[in-house]
Amino acid sequence: MPTVRERDPDAEVPAAGWQPVAGPIKGRGTSWAMPHRFTRDIHDTFDDGWGTLDQAASEAPVPAGTEVIEERVKSIIAANDSPDISFDFSINPYRGCEHGCIYCFARPTHSYLNLSPGLDFETRIIAKVNAAERLRETFARARYVPKPINIGSATDAYQPVERRLRITRSVIEVMVEHQHPFSVITKSSGVERDLDLIAPMAAAGLAAVYVSVTSLDSALSRILEPRAASPLRRLRTIEALARAGVPVGVSVSPLIPFINEPELERVLQAAANAGATRAFSVVLRLPWEVNPLFQQWLDQHFPERAARVMARVRDMRGGKDYDATFGARMSGQGVWADLVRQRLHQAAARFGLNDDRAGQALDVTQFRRPAQPRHPAQAELF
Repeated sequence: MPTVRERDPDAEVPAAGWQPVAGPIKGRGTSWAMPHRFTRDIHDTFDDGWGTLDQAASEAPVPAGTEVIEERVKSIIAANDSPDISFDFSINPYRGCEHGCIYCFARPTHSYLNLSPGLDFETRIIAKVNAAERLRETFARARYVPKPINIGSATDAYQPVERRLRITRSVIEVMVEHQHPFSVITKSSGVERDLDLIAPMAAAGLAAVYVSVTSLDSALSRILEPRAASPLRRLRTIEALARAGVPVGVSVSPLIPFINEPELERVLQAAANAGATRAFSVVLRLPWEVNPLFQQWLDQHFPERAARVMARVRDMRGGKDYDATFGARMSGQGVWADLVRQRLHQAAARFGLNDDRAGQALDVTQFRRPAQPRHPAQAELF
């Protein structure tokens, strides 16, 4: 039976007693609707003598449906001040992501919505329905200075709901209209739908795409990122982009010690064979609520490796589960992190992959600022 108690406000992540009671849900990264760090009350369970906990544990978890919540935003472009990231501006048409990647560093952002970074993050998707409208308004401002914009930096712009809502496509249509440079990062084959827009922009030096290929092991992919495209399908997407003349790179991220890290070179070779010309990789990050979520996932799927994985993570984070220090948070520190960087650079060179991220060389000089509407009184003078 549940009991309620007040949460320690100084705790960075949910208290240790908050644990999921259900098993895995097919097609979801987690079954844990964990509380977030701003939650005031926490709910514990205890045995009431009627076998309630045993009954709950024996019941198969109910599949969680996806709810789309429409939001009209005041702004759509986010500025980046981190030296670890190669772009200055980004657009995320959605908050939350149905792909359900257990490692997603954006999960804690659902806490600001008073939603769980766990199950809510992948089942309650916020759709920024006026994204294109806000983008057009931004481009029209006299003080706007064009710089390459990355689409999908936090949550995938081509997650399943995009097939119906087409918000990402509407954003790219505005980019095309004003010849504004952009890059896309995705693990979805849905990006192929918009090749009619992306390919001409790429030919003009205004677009590039990265496809995230975390593993070539389809069994691992199904539990690591359950609603994303299969590894083979992502390689076919790289092929389709390359054939269309789009500069395409591969992101082997995140690298998780002893889970997908041994595949680094194989993934890079497969991507290069498919037509990728660039590559980068980021090591596992465990900010805020991602930490307990990921550790619970490890215990559930790789119990024999869990302690070893976390020991390596702490080794590259100065003894902590996570270190948010600029300059180190994306790559880690120490012997293992240095070795991974060397492996990436050597493999990239061997397979003809440039290790610079797409988007840095995109052309900003072709930007066409929207024409300013005339005041009716002015129009009468002409």
